[in-house]
Amino acid sequence: MLQGINILVAEDNVLNQKIVTFLLQKEHAAVVGVLNGRFAIDALREQNFDVILMDLQMPEMDGYAATSHIREVMHIDIPIIAVTASISDEEQDESLSAGMNAYVSKPFDPQGLCKVILNLVHEHKSKLYTEK
Repeated sequence: MLQGINILVAEDNVLNQKIVTFLLQKEHAAVVGVLNGRFAIDALREQNFDVILMDLQMPEMDGYAATSHIREVMHIDIPIIAVTASISDEEQDESLSAGMNAYVSKPFDPQGLCKVILNLVHEHKSKLYTEK
């Protein structure tokens, strides 16, 4: 389902990161995991990704700060999905204001997450194609 899609997973909980990575790789995605927003920024400098799963609460640099840096400093328009344990209306608004494109709450339905990823990646690639 996700074959050919490169995904960056920014998640500070190692067990959660392993579970998400396993589920995405099971769907044939290429996955790189990092432990915080600072490492996500470093990974973006090294490699191209199609989408980022960004935990909101991480040490050193949280998902909000990392997303703002990606959008405002790096000027990268990659789809970013906010991932959090429980997303309130306030967190939804804050994540979208920070530049994230969508959000999912943990625990998530793996097929639902795959659909969100596919929709965002397809929409992003269509937008890039029409801009050329």
